[in-house]
This record gives sequence, structure tokens and C-alpha cells, in this order.
Amino acid sequence: MPSGRWRHYGVATARWCVLLAATLAGWWVFSRIGMAAPELFSALLIAIIVALAGAGPPRPARPVVMAAQGVLAVTIGLSVRPETLSGLGTHWPAVVSIAVATLVFSVVAGAVLGRHRDVDPVTGVLGMIAGGATGLAAVAGELGADERTVVVAQYLRVALVVLTMPLVVTYVFAADTTAQTASAAAHSVGPPWWVGTAFLVAAIVVGTGIAALSRLPIPATLGPLLLTAAAELAGWTDGIVLPAMVLPAAFLVIGWQAGLSFQRSSIAALGRVFLWALLLMAAVIAVCAGLGVLLSAWTGVGLLQGYLATTPGGLAAVLAVASATDSDATFVAASQIIRLVLMLCSAPVIVWVMGRWLGCRARSAAIGAESTTRDAEVDDHC
Repeated sequence: MPSGRWRHYGVATARWCVLLAATLAGWWVFSRIGMAAPELFSALLIAIIVALAGAGPPRPARPVVMAAQGVLAVTIGLSVRPETLSGLGTHWPAVVSIAVATLVFSVVAGAVLGRHRDVDPVTGVLGMIAGGATGLAAVAGELGADERTVVVAQYLRVALVVLTMPLVVTYVFAADTTAQTASAAAHSVGPPWWVGTAFLVAAIVVGTGIAALSRLPIPATLGPLLLTAAAELAGWTDGIVLPAMVLPAAFLVIGWQAGLSFQRSSIAALGRVFLWALLLMAAVIAVCAGLGVLLSAWTGVGLLQGYLATTPGGLAAVLAVASATDSDATFVAASQIIRLVLMLCSAPVIVWVMGRWLGCRARSAAIGAESTTRDAEVDDHC
């Protein structure tokens, strides 16, 4: 192997070691001050810092990220209870209404962003739609948007959600972050560790495969989640406990994956529109928090659950925080999935409607200009 390639691998390995050491140190500090999901918050914050400093390693490989998403999904699936699903059944009009309100406000924010001279309307709307960052980034070019701007805007929104969420959960709601530990202790007696490991691997592989074949969005999350929830409801998972360290490890990977997406060149890609986009995203996050209060009052769920159920993005991080607190993770997951599916399904339709509307305006403007020109010619002739 050429020496240059060895050097490249050596530098990447050294950077990963530094990132891991700094993340573990941050994890210890944040856990000492009672931060919700301290491993996730530390991984994201440290990754952003090293990435913007130009010292970050390459992002985790896609299979590793998908495995981390699957671990989180299986954990949530094991917490599904029939009584929770029946309760959601009575609340579905509220959940859907809040998701529609989130869509409407994010589209309005995108239209406002699209009025900036450096952003076209379609790019503005796709960049601000609150959900499905990966899916929207993948189809932005096909829908006629500036793909790079959409990608940066979407991941900036996700990073803002993930960075602010543990702070809000810890210092606004003062959530109990010992719920996960207590649950694990309560199930300390059960099948050996390898049974839980085997179930975890099978659920991730089979669930992701089925979801991918079914063309579900974010198959690495939805597939294992739905499969595990079905097994839990059928009573096939009694006594199964996942190894203690797999969930914190998944949190680290999810945080690194989001944080290392930020590069100075990516921020510069938004150019003069960056501050304007940042303010609009902050407004969307604030409005969604208000919708969480409304959802809580409408359905009777706790304020923390309402907040987590309505955050505009960061599904994996939201589920991570929900599982680390005493929240009803099933309600939160169901609400978030409804929002995600609504956003992904609505985006192409919204872009089509916008295209028709912009086309009609362009034709009207052209006709008006032609009519003005003819009138001017008649005036000159007279």
C-alpha cells in the first residue's frame, strides 16, 4: 500500500481517537450536571467543534449509522405497550392536526426564505420543510431546487433541534434522566446477553430489509421499530433485554454523524442567507414548541411528551432523549413518524403546486409586459 494512503489512514485514526476521548470526557461532564442524554449531546457538540475547526475525521460509514439507528429503533419498539397504542388511537386527530400545522408553518417560513434574492422559492420551501432531511436532500435536485442549499439548510435545522433539545429537557422540564437505568435494573434477571444480542441483530437486519423493499422512508429506523413493536405486542419478546452498552454507543454514533456533517464550506454555501435561514429555523422550532404545549392541553399528555412529539426533526435524537427520560416513547415515536411521513409525502405536491403557481405568474407577467409594449408602440404611432 502506498505510503500516502497509510498516512491518510493514520491521520483519520488519530482524529477518531481524539474525537472519542473528547466525547467521553464531555459525556462525563454532562452526566455530572444531570444533562438528558449526555452521551448524545456530548457527541454532537464535540463533533461540531472539531468539524468546524477542520480537525474532524470522516463521517461514520453508512452501515454503522444504520446500525445505530436500528439499535435505537429496537429499544423503542421493546417499550411499546397495547394501552399506549389504544391511547394514541383516541388522540390521532390531535396528532395529525399538529403535524399539519407544523407543515403549514414550515412552508410559510420556506416561502419567506424564498423571497431572499439568493434563494428561489422552491429551494426555500424544501430547505425549511420540517422533516425528512435525508429524503428531501436526495430528491431536491429532481424537484428543481438548489441541492446544496437544501442539504445545508436541512442539516442545520436538525443540528439546532438536537443541540437545544437536551438543554430544554434538562433545564426547562427538569426531566428524570434515571428512567432508562431504572428500567434496565428492573429487568436485570432474564435470558443471557447473547439472546438479546441475537434478537437485536435479527430485528435490525430483517426490519431494515423489509422496510427498504417496501420503500418506507428512513428504513433503518422505521423497519426495526415496526418489526420489534409487532413482536412485543405479540408477546414474543418477554424477558429479552438488550446489552447495556449498545444504546449509549448508538447515541455516540448518531451524534457524531450529525455533528461531522458541518464543515466551514457547508456553512459558507448558504452565504448571505445564512443568518436569515438561521432566524427562520429558530422561529420554526419555537412555534413547534408552542404546538407541543397545545398538543399537551388537547390530549392530556405531559408537557415534556408534547414537546418531544412536536420537535421539527431529529427523529433519532428525539427517540434517544425520550428513551432516556420517563416519557412515553411510543406516543412520541408515533407522533414523530406521522409528521415525518406527512412532510415527505407533501413535499413533491407542494413543489408541483408552487411550480404551477409560479408558471402562471410568469405567463401573466409576460402577457402584461407584451401588452404594455403594444400600447407603447400605438402611442408612438399616434
